Amino acid sequence: MALSTAKSSSKNSTMAAQTSPLARLSLIIFTLSMFMWCSYGSSDKRQVYIVYMGNLPKGKVSTTSLHTSMLHEVLPSSTVGSEVLLYSYHRSFNGFAAKLTKDEAAKLREKDGVVSVFRSQKKQLHTTRSWDFMGFNKKVKRSIIESDIIVGMLDTGIWPESQSFNDTGLGPIPIKWKGTCQSSANFTCNRKIIGAKYYRANGDISPYDYKSPRDSEGHGTHTSSTAAGGLVSKASLYGIAKGTARGGVPSARIAVYKICWSDGCYDEDILTAFDDAIADGVDIISLSVGSFFSSEYFDDTIAIGAFHSMKNGVLTSNSAGNSGPILSSITNFSPWSLSVAASTIDRKFITKVKLGNGKIYEGTSINTFDLKGKMYPFIAGAAAPNTSQGYTSEDSRFCGPGTLNETLVKGKIVFCDYDSDGTGPAQAGAIGAVFQSGGYKDYVFPYSLPLSNLNLDDGRNVLNYVNTTENPTATIFKTNVEDDQFAPFVVSFSSRGPNPATPDILKPDVTAPGVDILAAWSEVVPLTETKDDTRIVPYNIISGTSMSCPHATGAAAYVKSFHPTWSPAAIKSALMTTAFPMSSKNNLEAEFAYGAGHINPAQAAQPGLVYDAGEIDYVKFLCGQGYTPKQLKLITESNFTCSEETNGAVWDLNYPSFTLSSTPGNSITRVFHRTVTNVGSPVSTYKAVVNAPPGLIIQVQPSVLSFKSIGQKLTFIVTVGAEIGNSMISGSLIWDDGVNQVRSPIVAYASL
Repeated sequence: MALSTAKSSSKNSTMAAQTSPLARLSLIIFTLSMFMWCSYGSSDKRQVYIVYMGNLPKGKVSTTSLHTSMLHEVLPSSTVGSEVLLYSYHRSFNGFAAKLTKDEAAKLREKDGVVSVFRSQKKQLHTTRSWDFMGFNKKVKRSIIESDIIVGMLDTGIWPESQSFNDTGLGPIPIKWKGTCQSSANFTCNRKIIGAKYYRANGDISPYDYKSPRDSEGHGTHTSSTAAGGLVSKASLYGIAKGTARGGVPSARIAVYKICWSDGCYDEDILTAFDDAIADGVDIISLSVGSFFSSEYFDDTIAIGAFHSMKNGVLTSNSAGNSGPILSSITNFSPWSLSVAASTIDRKFITKVKLGNGKIYEGTSINTFDLKGKMYPFIAGAAAPNTSQGYTSEDSRFCGPGTLNETLVKGKIVFCDYDSDGTGPAQAGAIGAVFQSGGYKDYVFPYSLPLSNLNLDDGRNVLNYVNTTENPTATIFKTNVEDDQFAPFVVSFSSRGPNPATPDILKPDVTAPGVDILAAWSEVVPLTETKDDTRIVPYNIISGTSMSCPHATGAAAYVKSFHPTWSPAAIKSALMTTAFPMSSKNNLEAEFAYGAGHINPAQAAQPGLVYDAGEIDYVKFLCGQGYTPKQLKLITESNFTCSEETNGAVWDLNYPSFTLSSTPGNSITRVFHRTVTNVGSPVSTYKAVVNAPPGLIIQVQPSVLSFKSIGQKLTFIVTVGAEIGNSMISGSLIWDDGVNQVRSPIVAYASL
């Protein structure tokens, strides 16, 4: 698995989303080919498999002995040992990770007590202004028990010396905490970072990584400070985006579970971290990690871990992924977790280019360098090919590494016909670079030299100036922050729905700030991946659903601090039904881009009504999805039996959104049964307000809900009829009591 950042600053990490769609397609093709090669490799080769067995066995049973015994039954006795059994999951659920051949895995798959057996995958890692943008300012009402909330961060670790994790003013560690701190010569915990562990089943740690919970990538430090970092004034990246950095719950505690390294995040480590985090007593789990491919619910370690978290009253907040804007590209979509898309905030980063003729063009980037307005010689990359290495102007126009003639480029600003990481111009000694590309420009990157990325129209004008002017000159200004009047909209890289596993459950659930977010950073990671970049910063600006996920995590923790007994489903409902509505004018994919809308943390603590759900509701849902009674008995602690009465239709899962799909050109009608719980005024009356555009018919019975006490539950039925063409139609249902507006999206679409 990999982290869900739009671009990672780690030395060897794979980018989940590139500026170029071609690059993204190439990555998908490469990954698919590697996946198929691995999947159809020799059956004798040992690979890491996850054997998931559901709940812990009752009574005094040694799960490790049980797992070892199972391995003895399928493996030669001489091979069973620590080099085969990597992890035994025994604190929160039952299972193990082991090195197996395909044949051995197949034998285990047939054994009683086994829910699923699947190959471990390597997953990918998918601020100052962002909280204020949501109306969640520093003076927002705080719960007196916020400092008892523990946020579990499953990520690349943490940089404990960051001012965002200063524990000044915090009281004793909460009594409920059962975790530990893997202290070492270079890492200690405090009253802010109350626990920290690292996981690496294969034991292979590269020179780029720390054998401790310390963060060598920056990603985990960034996400942790976004979710629960303390207040740090005058934070910025070289003066850019200056302000007060803070998390959603500044006085909450952080528990660190380092599952990701410079080469990715492995399933066996992820599931072990879940096992520990649940047992340690965290209140919320945040995981900005995802797969390249979607999987069945119980063939995916994140969905498995989130299910057991839910059973134990812990909500898991997941990044949606960075493979957008392709439809059905979302990889974290289990109904018991919160799936978070990434959207913009009301600022954008503009880097201006001034030409010798006085004209100024606006591009995008994060340029921390200040050329003081000095004009430098300007040359087109096409005019400076490195012919000594066999390159022509057709190569050098793109400014790839090694393609430029250093003698011609050194000390000049170079114009390039493609958006890259700037390595080529930097290696050739250029003082700066101007790119032109037709790629998405709704998020930006820092570079190792002054650089601005122009659109094709402006790029064409600038290139014409370079090619037709004798002794052309230019300068690149330091990045300036400007207002973005179109915000919020979901960024291009954010993975889209519909849900690939259960089409009639809307995913993502919500969107949150994930573009150009300033937060804490590891002070060992250079600002860019370019070899000669030595800039080390305490705060960095990056983008990704990795950045939106901890915003939702912080918001969920905020709600939890006011309502510590609420279930994960109730907290998720509060975030969804109070979300700011968004418009398809800025995102054609509509709810497949932003779900219920943009999170509104302050309002989420007072939602009025919640759509609650527990383990039994999800088990009924799984019955309806075709899971067998044998599998469900292992997953749950009950003797639940799937029957015609208990097979839960997907439309009856008590979800805070309504979704129906059919083949193109058909008419369809679905009936949804829902129950809401009153968490607002004891005596209140809610009226149904329906928004039904042409092609959608929505009926609600009853249309009035009258509550007489807090905690009272009332049931209603929504009947939706839709004329489905080749696209989607969306409306909404709002329960309104004059104070609270409890809004749910209603989506009908054509499935392929």
